[in-house]
Amino acid sequence: MRSPLPSVSRRARRVVIVLVSAVVLLFVLTAGSSLYADWLWYDEVGLTRVLSTSLQTRLLLFVLFGVVTGAIVAVNLYVAYRLRPIFAPMSLEQQNLERYRMAIAPRFGLLTLAAGAVVGVITGLSAQGQWKTWLLFINSTPFGETDEQYNRDISFYVFEYPFWRYVLSVAFTAIVLSVIGALVVHYLFGGIRLQAGSGGRLGTAVIGHLSVLLGLFVALKAVAYYFDRFGMLFGYNDSTKTHGASAADIEFLLPAKNILLWIAALCALVFFANLGFRRVLPPAMALILLGISAIVIGGAVPALAEQFTIKPNAIDREADYIERSITATRDAYGIDDIERQDYTPNTSATPAQVAQEAGTVRNARLLDPNVLSDTFTQLQQVRTFYRFNSSLDIDQYTVDEQLQDYIVALREMDTSRLDDSQKNWINLHTIYTHGYGLVAAPANQVTEGGQPYFVSGSLGDTPAAADDEASEQQAAKLAAAFAADNPVRQPRVYYGELTSDYAVVGKSSDGRDREFDRPTTQGGDQSEQVSFTYDGKGGVEVDSLSRRLLYSLYFRERNFLLSSALNDNSKVMYVRNPRERVEKVAPFLTLDGDPYPALVDGRIQWIIDGYTTSNFYPYSQRETLGATAVDSRTGAGTAAQPNDQINYIRNSVKATVDAYDGTVTLYQFDDADPVLKAWNKAFDGIIKPKKDIPAELAAHFRYPEDLFKVQRSLLAKYHVSAADDFFSGQDFWQVPDDPTPARGGKQPPFYVVAQWPQQEKATFQITTPMVANRRNNLTALISAHYDDNYKPVIQMLELPGDSQIAGPTQAQNKMRSEDTVRDNLNVLDLGDSQVVYGNLLTLPVAGGLLYVEPIYQRASGQDSIPLFQNVLMLYGEKVAYESTLGGALDNLFGAGASQDAPEGQQPGDRPSTPSTTPTPTPSGTATPTPAPSGTPSVGPTPSVPAQAGSVQAAESAMLKASDNLAAAKKSGDLAAIGKASEELADAVDAWRAAKARASTSPTPRPSG
Repeated sequence: MRSPLPSVSRRARRVVIVLVSAVVLLFVLTAGSSLYADWLWYDEVGLTRVLSTSLQTRLLLFVLFGVVTGAIVAVNLYVAYRLRPIFAPMSLEQQNLERYRMAIAPRFGLLTLAAGAVVGVITGLSAQGQWKTWLLFINSTPFGETDEQYNRDISFYVFEYPFWRYVLSVAFTAIVLSVIGALVVHYLFGGIRLQAGSGGRLGTAVIGHLSVLLGLFVALKAVAYYFDRFGMLFGYNDSTKTHGASAADIEFLLPAKNILLWIAALCALVFFANLGFRRVLPPAMALILLGISAIVIGGAVPALAEQFTIKPNAIDREADYIERSITATRDAYGIDDIERQDYTPNTSATPAQVAQEAGTVRNARLLDPNVLSDTFTQLQQVRTFYRFNSSLDIDQYTVDEQLQDYIVALREMDTSRLDDSQKNWINLHTIYTHGYGLVAAPANQVTEGGQPYFVSGSLGDTPAAADDEASEQQAAKLAAAFAADNPVRQPRVYYGELTSDYAVVGKSSDGRDREFDRPTTQGGDQSEQVSFTYDGKGGVEVDSLSRRLLYSLYFRERNFLLSSALNDNSKVMYVRNPRERVEKVAPFLTLDGDPYPALVDGRIQWIIDGYTTSNFYPYSQRETLGATAVDSRTGAGTAAQPNDQINYIRNSVKATVDAYDGTVTLYQFDDADPVLKAWNKAFDGIIKPKKDIPAELAAHFRYPEDLFKVQRSLLAKYHVSAADDFFSGQDFWQVPDDPTPARGGKQPPFYVVAQWPQQEKATFQITTPMVANRRNNLTALISAHYDDNYKPVIQMLELPGDSQIAGPTQAQNKMRSEDTVRDNLNVLDLGDSQVVYGNLLTLPVAGGLLYVEPIYQRASGQDSIPLFQNVLMLYGEKVAYESTLGGALDNLFGAGASQDAPEGQQPGDRPSTPSTTPTPTPSGTATPTPAPSGTPSVGPTPSVPAQAGSVQAAESAMLKASDNLAAAKKSGDLAAIGKASEELADAVDAWRAAKARASTSPTPRPSG
């Protein structure tokens, strides 16, 4: 008899229906508008097949896995119900259950369908998240290489193994849920009785049903044991600190898995056979056998064998497997073909030797892209609503047939910096729509006042340089040379790293240009400006009421319907961040955290490096990508990598995004990568072949930073080739800590134009030093670049194992603790001024190692900026601290070392600071004592009491000169800044001279 349902009033039913309908309608409108807006965006970039492929694959997996899993659970619930006893033995237990049966039985079919639907939806949602795994599975491409254990092609592990593991997990879930559901139904309807009656506790039908389900479970366990054999190749060996099957795995665990596989298969047959006998004892014995076997054979025996036979002789027993890990890791991370060179650094060099290293020393970088964002902003911002990224970029350009690295940045629009009175929808989305110009400055040259030489991107009232006449002439010369080889035809930036909001472009209804383009004349906020109307192919047309309604829903903005700013000419731009655009177009790629702009054929192109990765390369070391690629600058203008586990990576794609029209182009770069081939097949060839890369674009390719950081982290261990040395770990290295004060974390690698030993010419390369494990001594230099055919080249200079060459942290301490340097830095740090340290470069020069570090000073005040002051150098035990690169080289090595230094790097006539040779103390911690170096040459001026002979008077003059410089910087008068800088330099020299004369034991410098 059907139990009555509680009555619900008609009015309440209507309210419920209306509310549910409203919620459903809201969901449909929201989801529908988002999906259609996405479709229009993909149509704009010409890649709708990316969206359609992903949606179709997700839907297929949702339906396939959801329906199958839900059906398995529902069928087993129905079977359990059909197998219920017709007459359940009467007992108190059964009497209590009877009322539940009466309530459930009439609706059991509906409840079964509901349970199956819930399970199906949950499983389907999980399965659709595996769409990338499925696409790789069905588009598997051979690697042409096999693993050393099973001799299977690597493609089985990378493409097939992950999918089969997922299928197995879903099958286990379906059977476990079916067993649980069957137990509940059997108990509810009397098939299972906790109180023994005349029919026993279990009905024969129940035994048969559960025997089949448990038989399937055990059969799946046998399949799992089969795949566990392959899973060993990804396991972690704590003894050797490597990934991959160990000696214990191969010699003991692998045979155990094979035995357990057959035991599980036999037990499954027992369960299935029990369908005919329907007794409890046979399956119970089979379960006990399987459990004991798993504990003893699969756990205890391998563990004991490893403890007593492997570990006592680990270095011999594990040698073959360590070699497997070394070989696989090097191959998987692209570090298997490294040009290695032993390098025993000299500690001294002649000027002639240094002069021959022009490819390196003349390009030593004085501008740190991680420091100078405020400098670029202050000097090139033009208007407050323009902004540069907090971390500038570095790129290579050929000017006057010379390869040169440049600091580059785009002047992007930042509408958050508009005045509050300007922040309305019209201004934010239709007027201030784009930035303007690529600003570039040579990385190795500065003006007299310590500013960059801006050679590209200057706007309106912003001069390239205005320190003095000589600087202006040099700036004009550099700008003309740069423009001749790198003309800019389209400087507008509609797509950039700082662009997070949408823009509505197109002529107004009366045909006027309304977008703010750029200022044209010198002046304040009332200066003239040029207006502009976008005429590129970027953006989606908003030329109909339906489109306006769509984007009103998508952006939650009523002005799409109400504003007269939209008309038939209007287009809306969204997803304007170049990295986000590539992520949407190529969701299968992991992107480098630092896109960079380049001038290519007169247009600004964003270049983004794309990586293909996997976590299933046998025997390869697994790393957490986010943790391995992090350094002290991660997150400061660059994106952090996700904390995904990987053990294979390739820089397979170079992607570009046009800064004006947003065109996204993907180029194959590693066209031999099987993972990329699989993805390209899956998405119907969306990636262009390598041969289609324009030469003008390829000239700006640089070795990707995040990949290099991963590789250097692996090379810290995997540069070791011998298994016994690897096992001992005594030759391991580590990435040095960032020596720059106020920065924590690993030292970032640095881009520089340099000519390494055995290189025929200077190349644009990324370089990093390495130090000994848990020590600060330098052990190696690693560099990577592309050759003329754009093939990756990794070079490594290995120092002798007993080398005591200072690493970056030691070099920094040694330079800063030298008396003259310390005194000068203290002067720069006087008052509210602040010393800012640039990147510490480590360069191989003249058979030795040269450390180069630019020093900046930031004056007090809200608008203060870092300006270059001096360059600090260390070679062997000699330290130099000068206002120019050439001066520091001559001071360090002798006259003539700087004969090829850049012309623009010799501003002014500041007196030299003598190089010093610190005398190390036994402890290595005391302040070094300068070796004989002579009396510095002093050039007094009338404004400095150089002849006073009083240390106190000279110190007072120095402090006054420092205050004058701070005041000049606050005023913004560049000429005054240059004059005050010279006076401070003279005052510092006078103070040093007075201090030297006051010393009781002056140390004369030997002649020559």
